[in-house]
Formats: sequence, structure tokens, C-alpha cells
Amino acid sequence: MIERIRNNFTESIQTKIAAADVLPEKIAKAGQLLVQTMLNGGKVLTCGNGGSAGDAQHFSSEMLNRYERDRPPLPAVALTTDTATITAIGNDYDFSQIFSKQVKALGQAGDILLAFSTSGNSKNVIEAMRAALAKDMLIITCTGKDGGEMAGLISENDVEIRVPSNSTARIQEVHLLVIHSLCDLIDNQLFGSSQ
Repeated sequence: MIERIRNNFTESIQTKIAAADVLPEKIAKAGQLLVQTMLNGGKVLTCGNGGSAGDAQHFSSEMLNRYERDRPPLPAVALTTDTATITAIGNDYDFSQIFSKQVKALGQAGDILLAFSTSGNSKNVIEAMRAALAKDMLIITCTGKDGGEMAGLISENDVEIRVPSNSTARIQEVHLLVIHSLCDLIDNQLFGSSQ
């Protein structure tokens, strides 16, 4: 049992080292898009399923409340939290539309959709991306594996942050580090360098 636990730590560390080689420029670009969007009065809509829904909510809560310092709240909405809306859309239409209908209602040109999916193939996240494209929103994806179908919806103005791993658990662990890196970049760009 102890060896299995140690192996989990080792695999996580190795995945983060591999990600550190390929992701910093993409994370920096995503951070700049988020900062510019907020400076322009835009907001971030974020979504995902399961653990990725938790990641979407984690990012939104860090923006609305705080990351590591006191600062004004920043505009972010997790599309995963309104159970009445999600179940109504899933019941009346289809589960694949639970995020896209919210993007159609809440998204505006210049806003950002921050979309999480470890496989890159979550149908409801893909539909949210299509809705964001129709609204002239920017898109930042956090995926893994081969990027899935989501990779094909990314334009040169968008950012794909694809974790170099096939393990869902390892991808999610890096997604959390990506979220914290984005929060740190946003805070430092908008409110100055912290000690």
C-alpha cells in the first residue's frame, strides 16, 4: 500500500515536470487573455463535468472571492452550479446543451469561455465552445490526452492548455496547478506584484 501511494506521488511529480516543459507559454498567453478581458469589462464563463466541474468552480471562486491576497472581486461564472437550470435544460432538451444554453444567455463578444475536459471529448463542453464561437468569445481549454474534439475548435486567438498525460487523475492534478498559475498571473497583472 505504501509503495502504491509513493507511485502516485512519483507519477504526479513526473507529469508536472513534463507539463512544466510544454505549458508555461500557453498558461502565460491564457493569463494575458484573461487579464485583457477583465480590463475591457468582460467576464469568464467556465464549465466542465465531474472533477472538471470542480475545477471550473474552483477557478470561479478564486476570481469572485480571492486567491492569495485581498483584492476586489473579479467577474467569473461557473456554469456548473445552478442545479435547477442544469436539470431543466437536461430534462427539457438534452444534457449536451446544459452549458451551451447558458453561454448563449450570458456570454457576450469579448468574454472568455474557460472549458475543462480531461479527454477533450465532453459533448456538453464542445457545445459550449460552439456557442462561444457564435458569440465571438475567446476560448481557453484545459484538456489532456490528445486534446480530443475540443482541439479542433481552437483558433489562433484561443489557447489550448493540453496536459501531456493519458491519466485522468494526473491531468486533473496539473489542471489545478494551471488554475493557480492563472490566478497568480491575473492578480499580479491587475494588482501589482505581491511580496
